[in-house]
Amino acid sequence: MTRLGLSVHDVLTTTRSVRKRLDFDRSVDDNLLRECLDYTVQAPTGSNSQGWRFVVVTDPEKKAGLGELYRRGWEQYAGMSASALSLAGGEDSERATQQMRVMQSAAYLAENMHRVPAMVIPCLPGRINQSGFGATSSLASIIPSTWSFMLAARERGLGTCWTTIHLLFEEEAAELLHIPYEEVSQVALITVGHTLGTDFKPASRDGGAAAVTSWNTWD
Repeated sequence: MTRLGLSVHDVLTTTRSVRKRLDFDRSVDDNLLRECLDYTVQAPTGSNSQGWRFVVVTDPEKKAGLGELYRRGWEQYAGMSASALSLAGGEDSERATQQMRVMQSAAYLAENMHRVPAMVIPCLPGRINQSGFGATSSLASIIPSTWSFMLAARERGLGTCWTTIHLLFEEEAAELLHIPYEEVSQVALITVGHTLGTDFKPASRDGGAAAVTSWNTWD
């Protein structure tokens, strides 16, 4: 399989949420997905539980069904986000402009969700409806493994995006994919596809890590 030959630094700084630059007309080989998925089970897992499960969706009808659920959820989310963006614009116009670009990109993905070549749904056993320690401990068993998949995909010329909007209708998605809803929680929906170009750059983050890091006490 083709690799880009990126350094660890490049992979960690250029793995972006890819929406507008997904190639909807190029399929992703199943073996390439399997190769990326091999990295998921090498990630750390809470209490060595290894309860991770991944559902890969490439069937056109099932992608269309998930796409419809996503669009329904997007309509709800976009309305709430538009209100928040309006408030943010008065405080920081540059940040609001950036957020508007993100919203436009997300809207594009929502409109074309059914065209995404592949979807990967990370799952955990049980229902994640607890708070605090229980929820964070559970998520510690799936988020690192899914991120490993996304990093592996980047090195292989694939773009990914972590989405959760379909979870507004998780039970319907479970029925579509025959996931036992009462026994298994879906955590996200990762879109996957070859990218239009591979020249992704580090993101602009206000102040970098120093701006969001405290030492020894909160300040």
